[in-house]
Amino acid sequence: MNEAALLVNTALASGTTLALAALGLLINERAGVLNLGAEGMMLVAAVAGFAITFGTGSDLLGFAGAALAGAALAAVFGVLVIWLNTNQYATGLAISLFGYGFSAFVGVAMVGKILPERERFAIPVLSDLPVVGPALFSHHPMVYVAMAIAVGLTWWLYRSRSGLLLRAIGENPEPAHALGYPVRLIRLAAVAFGGALCGLAGAYVSLVTAPLWVEGLTAGRGWIALALTVFATWRPMRALAGAYLFGGVTVLQLNLQAQGVQIASHFLNMLPYVATIVVLALISRNVAFIRVNMPASLGKPFHPGS
Repeated sequence: MNEAALLVNTALASGTTLALAALGLLINERAGVLNLGAEGMMLVAAVAGFAITFGTGSDLLGFAGAALAGAALAAVFGVLVIWLNTNQYATGLAISLFGYGFSAFVGVAMVGKILPERERFAIPVLSDLPVVGPALFSHHPMVYVAMAIAVGLTWWLYRSRSGLLLRAIGENPEPAHALGYPVRLIRLAAVAFGGALCGLAGAYVSLVTAPLWVEGLTAGRGWIALALTVFATWRPMRALAGAYLFGGVTVLQLNLQAQGVQIASHFLNMLPYVATIVVLALISRNVAFIRVNMPASLGKPFHPGS
């Protein structure tokens, strides 16, 4: 595999975690709910997926269990902010802190354990193509699942009746409620779905990226995914492209180290987070642009009948 193919391959693999989480958070925010608990949900899902896969030997069960864990924790968040009207910012931060502590507590017995080496995934025939094959067609199936989800969500949000309803609720829930739509239930479903995608993202880290468990394994990826939704202006395909861009920045440190570039490893480890700050700073300069694209009711509580 030449250097260009290797860079594309690793960027796609690294960006998949961010893509799954960002797509989940995007659906939350399209429904008008701001969830800052992605990091916590990803950590709980990561330890759940690792424990299930380690015990059963099945990646499929691990991903399914992780998705359920992420959805369950997101549902708790949803009930708190949608029905009990707790502050979305504070509740999201609480979920994130809870997820970090809970995953560390239940994962103590898993520390130091490593999943056995699995069979390398590759699409027959296509993976044998020169340059393109290794770069695009030799990935874990979850990489292609993330791509399919992005395409599916794009169609659903802009071409389906239910997708248009979700966007309408994210803009102004009162008219939808007046027409008899269960706004709270729809928002809860969006939050749970977003949590499930964050769960898949967490499991991808503990089952594919680094098939082991250590405390804080996701290393801030949930926060980067949160920033990606703004970077993508709440559009699925832009979120996917942004995830791969940030994934490329993440693996850049490995490529630089492999080529013998004399830069402190701690500085290289900062690159993804520095890139996140720079992107947010640049986007934040255009307030009008953000207002035009951001769901109008994002972060605002909804009180039926008020």
